[in-house]
Amino acid sequence: MLTTQTTESSEQHDSTPDWYAAVTEACDRIAPSWPLDQMIAVNPLWEMRDRPFAEVASRMAALNGTCCQNHAALHSLGDTPASAETAHMPEHWQNLSAQLDRNRDTAHQVGWQDEVVHQISQFCGDYFQRLDAGDFQADAQDLYYSWLQMTRADRGIAIVMGEPSLPSQFQVLPDRYEKLITDGFNALAAQPDHAPDYAHALLLDINGWSSWAAYLRWQARLRGSEEDLMPGLLAIRLAWELAIWRHVQHGGGAIFAELKRHWLRQWQEWPEMLHTHEQSQIAGWHHQTEAEAAYQSRLAGKLLSGPAREDLPDDQPLKLQAAFCIDVRSEVFRRGLEAQDEAIQTLGFAGFFGLPIAYRPKGTGFSRPQLPGLLAPALEVSEVEASSSFRQQSLANHVHWSQFSNAGPASFSFIESMGLAGLARMVRKTFFGTASENPVDKLHRDQTEFEIRKDGTLLGAEEKAELAEGILRAITLTDRFAPIVLLVGHGSSTRNNPHAASLDCGACGGQTGSVNVRVLAGILNDRDVRAALAERGLTIPSGTRFVGALHNTTTDEVECTGEVPSEIADFLARAGAQARRERATRLGIANERDVDSTIRKRSQDWSEVRPEWGLAGNASFIVAPRSATRGLDLEGRSFLHDYHWRDDEGFKTLELIMTAPMVVTHWINLQYFMSVTDNLHYGSGNKVLHNVVGGHIGVFEGNGGDLRIGLPLQSVHDGEHWVHEPLRLSVYLAAPKEAIAEIARKHPVVQQLIDNDWLYLFRINDEQTSIERYYRDEWLTHA
Repeated sequence: MLTTQTTESSEQHDSTPDWYAAVTEACDRIAPSWPLDQMIAVNPLWEMRDRPFAEVASRMAALNGTCCQNHAALHSLGDTPASAETAHMPEHWQNLSAQLDRNRDTAHQVGWQDEVVHQISQFCGDYFQRLDAGDFQADAQDLYYSWLQMTRADRGIAIVMGEPSLPSQFQVLPDRYEKLITDGFNALAAQPDHAPDYAHALLLDINGWSSWAAYLRWQARLRGSEEDLMPGLLAIRLAWELAIWRHVQHGGGAIFAELKRHWLRQWQEWPEMLHTHEQSQIAGWHHQTEAEAAYQSRLAGKLLSGPAREDLPDDQPLKLQAAFCIDVRSEVFRRGLEAQDEAIQTLGFAGFFGLPIAYRPKGTGFSRPQLPGLLAPALEVSEVEASSSFRQQSLANHVHWSQFSNAGPASFSFIESMGLAGLARMVRKTFFGTASENPVDKLHRDQTEFEIRKDGTLLGAEEKAELAEGILRAITLTDRFAPIVLLVGHGSSTRNNPHAASLDCGACGGQTGSVNVRVLAGILNDRDVRAALAERGLTIPSGTRFVGALHNTTTDEVECTGEVPSEIADFLARAGAQARRERATRLGIANERDVDSTIRKRSQDWSEVRPEWGLAGNASFIVAPRSATRGLDLEGRSFLHDYHWRDDEGFKTLELIMTAPMVVTHWINLQYFMSVTDNLHYGSGNKVLHNVVGGHIGVFEGNGGDLRIGLPLQSVHDGEHWVHEPLRLSVYLAAPKEAIAEIARKHPVVQQLIDNDWLYLFRINDEQTSIERYYRDEWLTHA
């Protein structure tokens, strides 16, 4: 019941609802967002996957106006349906600060909602930067009380808001965040059953910082602990609501009477509001599924037509094998490379190449994960010898990308505060600069030998062989080897780009795959490891050499870590040229006289806001032998993972694919999806206005507001049109029905993604004559 005296109701312990359960439920709905220097794609609605996607979409729309439908971006529909063009989102929930703005002249006064978000965000920027630097240890109580101390001492809030008596309300807030939660909900939660949704709405006001707290929680859980700052963050946001409520109540009069009336009515009407949003989205989901069906029909037509080229006969030697990351950009390059010679075989595998490693530069205390964010590193790698040019202090000063706030061509909006002092440096870097590079990556550039440790102990040949065997079998590289086998990771080459890591390898934790391919090549070239592999029934010919390589996705050039025959180098060069010409159309430079030179120049241009399109356009994940797709133009929209089910004893590799790469590709797909459908809430806005927060935590758009998460608008929009079509991921598995269904039943996460419409799961039969859909434990004829 809504009361006017919070102290009275907070003492009624026997009748007080379990508000902390509501807080926990709300906090559990927030997905993590990784820092800029380890930026990996995440489904921002991940923690609500236990509910149907359409239900989550309508609930989010009702809570804070989140939009999960953008029909203007659905190219498969042709013209945007008239009903979609005129669709209007119904009124959504308004927190107290937004409610109070109804009676405020926000054209001439700072709005309550804007000030609350700004004040909390500025505090979080300072607090989390110091926490990240290791200045102190924190918990939910420390976070809340630090904010409370700062706010009690801040006299500027009263001046900005024109409310002289407002500070007195912060003085009487409780010092413990648990007590604040009790007092706040006792005062404001008119319908206890709806308290989790109210708590969620509060977190969504500061969703960027909520997502950062969720990231810290995620990392703690990977370490086996339960450190969670989010309840303290929620307490801060609730404290503002309580302070505002008491402040307006103290003034009394018509404003408080109207505020209370609107507030009570909103709680009563919440179920109806939710239902209204559900109904308003029905037509939109119909258009969405039509667009997805259109894409699936086109793709099925290609897959069922059979491969355009047959595999090379077993008795004909291979000239080159190259294993690439499953990244959609690799599909274009693989197709170009295979076109150079029929004796070239390419394979697809997750870009971390099965190495569960963290990279620790020799002689440092710094460690960086090189594996998917779903996993914790089990091994640590370092150079055998430290780089002679390495200086630990230099690394410590630069590893968090502080160059974005002190370099000449820093984020564009930083120039206004830099003044003329940096003009010469800016001009020099503009015309004579080179692509930015993470300083950590420079340390292993010339290294070919690495130490691998588990719990501080060096791995021996037998342990490396066990690791290598699992990787080779998962790659399906077991019985036929070319003289040169390239292990191709990938990375990007851009300048002045805080979101550069989003263009690197998500499977490597938002880093390039350079460390992983060098380490794996070293393992597989080791004579002792090969001898141990032979005893395991996996023989690598003595004439086979593994070479690490890096695919620059911005320029489509491949750099090898060791010497390769000139014929191989020519293959790579011609494949890169073909890929660049294919991508030139999307980049709008197909008519340039020298496409190759233009693309390279774009990668060096600090003012270029669209150096490449990244994974825009991603729509499918195909897990099958390369023979099923070789020669097919998949338009750079498909993640390709090689898989031969007959070689998969017990279907352990299939299980690994469905529980790891399939989840990762879904994360990528939903990050792009939500960055298009709602860039305001789940994209980071205009990158021209970005300012980096805390060196690497995230960005503000401009100088304030909430921390922005997701992709910049320029990553999904060319200035006139959307370049990413927001389609849910379509997964195609070439595997037996029973195995697929059993794995889905075994893993709740996989079953949730399938049954709750977060992705589509299809099966291609062995003859490539039919495709079936697996949905809610049934097989449905599809094509």
